Amino acid sequence: MRNAHAPVLAILLLPAIAMLLGGCDTSPPTKEERESVNYGPKPDNYQQIIRDYLRNRLTDPTAAIIDFKAGPTQMYQKSAAGRDVQFGWAVCTMVNDKNTYGAFTGFSPAVYFIRNGKVEAANGGPGDELIGTRFATRQCKELGYVVP
Repeated sequence: MRNAHAPVLAILLLPAIAMLLGGCDTSPPTKEERESVNYGPKPDNYQQIIRDYLRNRLTDPTAAIIDFKAGPTQMYQKSAAGRDVQFGWAVCTMVNDKNTYGAFTGFSPAVYFIRNGKVEAANGGPGDELIGTRFATRQCKELGYVVP
């Protein structure tokens, strides 16, 4: 028996799939794009800046494990599906938070963009969706850490 809704579902899903694939654009930014932004001073206290940023985003900030893997390094991310242009001093981390039952959820990658002493944008980490985790995985690799 053939599903009568299959053609309609295919038509509806194709744009969504195209958008997700377009969001994975890994083409590097142009020299003009990189030079058109002000990254601000390199943050010496980047670990504390990220911990402060995560304090209200973690389920259990006192128990969460934040493993700093790479950075801070200047990084520029082009606009893509579901993500605006992001730039700053990027830091790759692996974050392991607890769920509401008190169990650790497992490490997940996150990249935080710091400008002028605060986190301006993030990919991955607590509360972000699958696309954010994919961006973070790719960006961690660019920063020098390969997410297992």
